[in-house]
Amino acid sequence: MFIDTIQISVKAGNGGNGCVSFRREKYVAKGGPDGGDGGNGGNVVFRVDPHMNTLLSFRYKRKFAAEPGGDGSGAKCHGKNGADVIIQVPRGTLIRDPESGKIIKDMSDGEDFILCRGGKGGWGNKHFATPTRQVPHFAKQGREGEAREVHLELKLIADVGLAGLPSAGKSSLLASLSAARPKIADYHFTTLEPNLGVVSTGADRGFVMADIPGLIEGASEGAGLGHDFLRHIERCRLIVQVIDVSGMEGRAPLDDFHTIAGELERFSQTLADKPRILVANKSDLLDPDELPPGGKPSEDVQKLIDAAEALDYKLIFISTATKLGLKALTDEIERQLAELPPVITYEAEIEAIDPEKDKEGADAVRIRRNDSGAFVCEGGWIEALVNRVNLNERESLMYFQRMLIQGGIIDKLRDAGCEEGDTVHLGGIEFDFVE
Repeated sequence: MFIDTIQISVKAGNGGNGCVSFRREKYVAKGGPDGGDGGNGGNVVFRVDPHMNTLLSFRYKRKFAAEPGGDGSGAKCHGKNGADVIIQVPRGTLIRDPESGKIIKDMSDGEDFILCRGGKGGWGNKHFATPTRQVPHFAKQGREGEAREVHLELKLIADVGLAGLPSAGKSSLLASLSAARPKIADYHFTTLEPNLGVVSTGADRGFVMADIPGLIEGASEGAGLGHDFLRHIERCRLIVQVIDVSGMEGRAPLDDFHTIAGELERFSQTLADKPRILVANKSDLLDPDELPPGGKPSEDVQKLIDAAEALDYKLIFISTATKLGLKALTDEIERQLAELPPVITYEAEIEAIDPEKDKEGADAVRIRRNDSGAFVCEGGWIEALVNRVNLNERESLMYFQRMLIQGGIIDKLRDAGCEEGDTVHLGGIEFDFVE
């Protein structure tokens, strides 16, 4: 089964909590705090697997979570860092934001990509010791790992894309030129999924060819199978349009050409503007006296020749059954590819990490009023502050109050209209504002 679009949920590991601990050892005076830091949570990492060509592995598993960091412990022992979760995808997979549809990353360069970063481990109480606070009974909790849903879309990477109506001979052509063995039969829609093949043209030379399932009229609007797979030739550097010139299907070759050309244009103007070679397949079924350059073509074939010349497309007569013209076709493909730019790589349209969400500091804190009129303080800085204090311990509470004043949160509340006795929600806790 070929699956080329899927939506998955990913979550990086949470950071481990810092430890509250004090050194208590005989004959060691003033041991002091020795709580260790928590470990960092694991990241969510996407990696290209060159042996994959479908997203089938995501059909039954759509949730991925990295390992959380371990908690710190006494004697200044650091918690274990969480292991990354590695998500393997085929080369050419686009990672998109499901809401906007914008591209986060094009997995075409073969390099690992960190989509979600694990939370940082919390500090142990050893970090909070000062000359005036020698016995800190609080530590910092680990930060939450990032989480998000993403849409995966596979756009196969091939140099050449074969386009044509059903039974035009695309699969036969791919099988004749490469080691690929797509299903071939004398009925329409034999090919139900894209097939890739490597065409060798000499020592260390060659190109990748993709056979796209049969397009039909209306494919760009969703008819047949073409709409599902047209995306796979968007990356191709060159389109080889295969046309049946035998007339066995009861269609004129020129009509076949215009049908496919129209569908490509309606799907994407960029796709329609790609360089193209026209391949007149099943030429062995024509009268030898009709074959160019020496023969006199029939009226239908001549119309196709005239159309190719008018559009400056190279037209090559071939037969996959008798191998007629295959060498000329591969030579022409190789010649044109040498002059064309490399395979398209899509630029990121959106950051993997929201800069505002990841921004630290009191400046990122937002204050709003809820339906009951209470003031709500939101932001990563506030959440991190609340996580690292113990509100049941006096010194920790004093530290919390000092940070609210120094961070400007109290001034922000006043500017927002907060007055004596008003209710304030802050990082999951609630208190009355007191001047």
